[in-house]
Amino acid sequence: MFKKFANKVKSAVSTAKVAVMSHKAEGYVDSGVKILIAVVIGALLLGGLYLLFNGTIMPTVTTKITGLFNYAG
Repeated sequence: MFKKFANKVKSAVSTAKVAVMSHKAEGYVDSGVKILIAVVIGALLLGGLYLLFNGTIMPTVTTKITGLFNYAG
């Protein structure tokens, strides 16, 4: 019974050592930078779509619709 307890304690100690010794590069700064990059790229995409729709697509649609309703039959 004592050996079983000693083995569990050794296992827990080795698990704790591995957890403390692991140097994973995922921290608060890394996550913040990833979020900031995602926000900036999203804003650029939305800005590009806004310019595309207002500059190219909507004037064409407007002229087509006015041409449809401007029927002098």
